[in-house]
Amino acid sequence: MINTTAYPQLFEAGETCARLSAIPGMTFSVSLAQQRIDFTVPQAAMLNRPRDYIPESQWQQGINAGLLNYSVTGQRNAPRHNGATIDSQFVSLQPGLNLGPWRLRNYSTYSHSDNNSRWESVYSYLARDIHTLRSQLVVGNTYTSSGIFDSLSFTGLQLSSDKEMLPDSLHGFAPTIRGIARTTAEVSVYQNGYSIYKTTVAPGAFEINDLYATGSAGDLYVNIKESDGSEQNFVVPFASLAILQREGQLDYALSSGRTRSGSSDDKEYNFIQSSLAYGATSNITLYTGFQQAEDKYTNLLLGAGFNLGTIGALSFDGSQSWADVKTSDTASSTSKEQGQSYRVRFSKSFLQTGTSFSVAGYRYSTSGYYSFQDFVDNSSTQRDCCTQSGRTKGRFDASLSQTLFGYGSLSLSLVNETYWDSSRMESVGVGYSGSIGKASYFINYSYNRNVQSTDDSSNNRPSSDTVVSLTLSIPLGETLSANYTLNHGRHNDTTHSVGLNGSAFEDRSLNWSVLEGYNTQDKSTSGNLSVNYQGSKGDVAGGYGYDRYSNHYNYSLRGGMVAHAGGLTLSRFLGESSALVETPGVSDVTVRGQTNVTTDAAGYAVVPYVRPYHRNSLALDEQEIPGAEVDNVARTVVPTRNAIVKVKYDTRIGYKAMLTLRTRNGVVPFGALVTLDNDHGSASRSNIVGDEGQVYLTGLQKKGQLLARWGEKSSEQCTVHYDFSGMALGDDILFYQAECR
Repeated sequence: MINTTAYPQLFEAGETCARLSAIPGMTFSVSLAQQRIDFTVPQAAMLNRPRDYIPESQWQQGINAGLLNYSVTGQRNAPRHNGATIDSQFVSLQPGLNLGPWRLRNYSTYSHSDNNSRWESVYSYLARDIHTLRSQLVVGNTYTSSGIFDSLSFTGLQLSSDKEMLPDSLHGFAPTIRGIARTTAEVSVYQNGYSIYKTTVAPGAFEINDLYATGSAGDLYVNIKESDGSEQNFVVPFASLAILQREGQLDYALSSGRTRSGSSDDKEYNFIQSSLAYGATSNITLYTGFQQAEDKYTNLLLGAGFNLGTIGALSFDGSQSWADVKTSDTASSTSKEQGQSYRVRFSKSFLQTGTSFSVAGYRYSTSGYYSFQDFVDNSSTQRDCCTQSGRTKGRFDASLSQTLFGYGSLSLSLVNETYWDSSRMESVGVGYSGSIGKASYFINYSYNRNVQSTDDSSNNRPSSDTVVSLTLSIPLGETLSANYTLNHGRHNDTTHSVGLNGSAFEDRSLNWSVLEGYNTQDKSTSGNLSVNYQGSKGDVAGGYGYDRYSNHYNYSLRGGMVAHAGGLTLSRFLGESSALVETPGVSDVTVRGQTNVTTDAAGYAVVPYVRPYHRNSLALDEQEIPGAEVDNVARTVVPTRNAIVKVKYDTRIGYKAMLTLRTRNGVVPFGALVTLDNDHGSASRSNIVGDEGQVYLTGLQKKGQLLARWGEKSSEQCTVHYDFSGMALGDDILFYQAECR
């Protein structure tokens, strides 16, 4: 199909026919002998569907249903010497209701310790997707989008783009490749020596905009192999950052409401926030954001990101804030503050050396700059409002990974943050991982240092902590491994730990671990034992541990349930989107590829995790369906976000039989149709006779009558009476001979 919107000159006012010459490179040829016209249209002029594209008509909103996720944990701490035993429990509940495209969700918790109990509602919201905008609408308690600004809890309304609605080939950043083919040509794209894309294009301009995001840097090498054997080659630079968008792609979020605080004493503000990132070209992304809280706070951000190819990926943005901040803890007086904040982020891979800067960033903020969170904190009655405490002045962070080409890999992370009260925080982490045979090891060094404010008279000495650790894992079989861990702290506090962990059952649904530790400084020992079972109706876990001070006991229960028109179905903990499987009249049917998901006595099972807006394959294990047969055991579902889609299978309960039908003159002829009498020729109870008069039928009752037909005449029809009395109903196929009269 031609992309007519890209060529407005195709249709001129007053003209009834399209001007094909408006499409550059379009040609046609006429064959009068064949009365045929052939058109050749450049690929760039066609309306191409991206790979993995799924039409909206196939998206499934699912069934109306109620749902609940629950988690129950308990702990007991029993001192080994003096002191009282302490018991505590924690319950989290996530109820929900699906009605058409609407999703109602809540998250509530209950905690109990000693004589203290507390119920708390963490959030409640109503949401739905808007397909035409490729977005999600949320009303209630939620969080602002974290793409450009830091996330903030609020009560109100949010409309934000949902990239899950896009095919995988449009996820993440990848440049658009453009070129011109002289003939019908094969176009191949390579990255780091691997072929990542191949297609055939018509003569003329072409455009490739559905490359999968590879997650790694490296220029794209494009090869065009013409039909005459000649070739063209060129390079498309490629490097990526999270903020970068594909050409023409828009990522946005609009939030409006009232800030939400965990304390009833904190002041809350009505506000509006918007953010937008747009792929202006194949290599440039523009982004902006705006925040306004009543007439007391304003923040404006502008930025741009660049794919610089061999140089790397770079983004830069600047923010300007205006804020009315409190000048006294007791008075209501405020002062107007304004300031700026600048941020640079960089990503680069050196393929020849195996070095990758995942992200390196630097931010600097002037003393008058207040982020939205800083402004809200300034109004809090629980904090010292009128100092510089907690407000960031500068921050540098970087992460680096280095492949050592057969000798493991090295990673490095750095964070240095300074504040306007002269305090600062430093953190360094270095890790090295490798393997020797089947054994793997990991060495880690971490250093953290905090320097308190010079205004803090109680303690302005720096505090630091250094930890060196070694972890060694040795597999002892497919389901068993041994582990050794060494931890060394800055006070010569060294701990050695040795443990075993493993799993049981064919699906490895039972996992366990045993650990014993020894501290060289105080000569004390410690230990831990834990067991976790992933059942079809939920997960259960328990554990015991001890150290020199006390014994510890813990347990947990975790699962979900779905209330639907067919009843209540228990399940494992539900993910964002789920599938309800129904096998009418058949229980204990296993869903392939899932851990311990089987149908219950009512014939229902919940597949707790399916990906929204993408094809999910669900298949039953037909080898584990006793006394029944299921048609089309493999199904595909495309749920929307937070949907519960129902998959109902056609089951045939009864005997499976290979019948040999004999007549007076031999056997029923090849090709005859055999149906269950009074079944009206239903395809579920009919089949065609093969060689030697044999026919396979399923779902048969213990006694019955079959009709065989191979023509319209009475002499071309016969009836079979069968009786399976005394034969057990099960998985085995019955072999039965009967006379057809």
